[in-house]
Amino acid sequence: MVVEVECFFGVYMLYCTNPKFKGRIYIGFTVNPERRIGQHNAGRHKGGAKRTSGRGPWEMVLIIHGFPSDIAALRFEWAWQHPSYSRRLSHVGKRIRRESSLHFHWRVVSHMLRVPPWSRLPLTVRWLRAEYHLKFDAALWPPSHMPVAFGAVRAKKKRPAGDGVASQEQREEEEQEVKERCKLCLETVKSSDKLSCFLPSCDTVCHLICLAKHFLKPEDNHLLPVEGRCPGCQRSLLWGNLIRHKNHCYDNLEEMATVPLSQELC
Repeated sequence: MVVEVECFFGVYMLYCTNPKFKGRIYIGFTVNPERRIGQHNAGRHKGGAKRTSGRGPWEMVLIIHGFPSDIAALRFEWAWQHPSYSRRLSHVGKRIRRESSLHFHWRVVSHMLRVPPWSRLPLTVRWLRAEYHLKFDAALWPPSHMPVAFGAVRAKKKRPAGDGVASQEQREEEEQEVKERCKLCLETVKSSDKLSCFLPSCDTVCHLICLAKHFLKPEDNHLLPVEGRCPGCQRSLLWGNLIRHKNHCYDNLEEMATVPLSQELC
């Protein structure tokens, strides 16, 4: 099953399968992973990168997605490409002897997911090719709000407002908009600015900014929430799961535990 995600910003890792260059790694940014891998394999004249052109075929084996903007993703891309120049990654050692490029880049990104500002983002670690899957080192498990997923992902286009071809679901949402009010400020909520509790028997709706402020009350020194309680049902919610639900990828997300079982049993 291919998972579709709206507002897609991802940073990917390519693996070269060409016998002459086998094992080489390329890190890049994309808003459309399906199109981007095609460009890389088609060559520079078709939009591929200079470093990958003429060295294919390449496989997109891993992608980190869920960034709030292209700028956030591009900064992550740069740090992953240049860990020795990033002050946030000064603790990450250089590539060691006999360490493959794949294992080195996996070690780097494992560290990245544990340091701010990336450690607070609602990211998903997705292996697009399961045969390349690597496990996190015991000391480098990502935060619990970052799931590990498997399978293809596709950027879902958002239909422009006012194009006159709204789907039945969109029309129902628009009709419902006038009836929905934020649980926290009691003002009308538009679908573009709405976060909904997805837990059973709870129909709480809030403005994204209102709910973020509500979640951040216990830790007002941060700008991005990680977890909080629904103002309606009072159950605990991960901010990342609320964003995934808003982007229509929560129901299809195949999640793995991001905490070792040994730690869960402690």
